[in-house]
Amino acid sequence: MLHSMSTTVEPSSERSAAEVNEEIRALWLRSGGTLSVEQRAEYQRLVMEWANAAPESVKAA
Repeated sequence: MLHSMSTTVEPSSERSAAEVNEEIRALWLRSGGTLSVEQRAEYQRLVMEWANAAPESVKAA
């Protein structure tokens, strides 16, 4: 069964793309390279937060 996930990013704080990227890297390290369902949801949330924080020049690269 597929679950729909919200694509809205909660504006918890105004973090830089670098800060969010560091959290993404830490998540992957903690998971050992395989994300659980909960970790995938967190990863998707973080990627959306990163995309909103990243400068346009980084997104276009």
